[in-house]
Amino acid sequence: QVQLADSGGGLVQAGGSLRLSCVASGDTICLAAMGWYRQAPGKERELVATITSDRTTTYADFVAGRFTIPKAHAQQQISFQMNNLKQADTAVYSCHANSDPRYYFCAGGGDYWGQGTQVTVSS
Repeated sequence: QVQLADSGGGLVQAGGSLRLSCVASGDTICLAAMGWYRQAPGKERELVATITSDRTTTYADFVAGRFTIPKAHAQQQISFQMNNLKQADTAVYSCHANSDPRYYFCAGGGDYWGQGTQVTVSS
């Protein structure tokens, strides 16, 4: 089992920055990947960024270089540096992780979600 705690959202003016954090606890060694999703009102949840257990990162096109997951982190925690925020970035951002049975003591694959943190970008 894995628990995720995400935080760091808030209200920021367009062009500003926020830094989100996600802390994982439990069987974190079983995690294959972590990442961030976001969901705005009336829209589907969308993937923003991921980082795999080997620290490979991927980003959605709409990030356009503005958001990064710093790689200098322990496996059980990630941050999300969001720069040059736009009003369209307003959404609930949720940390996500998935596990697989990569070790004998790992349970079957699972999906885990943080509680979500609100990011609001004002004009």
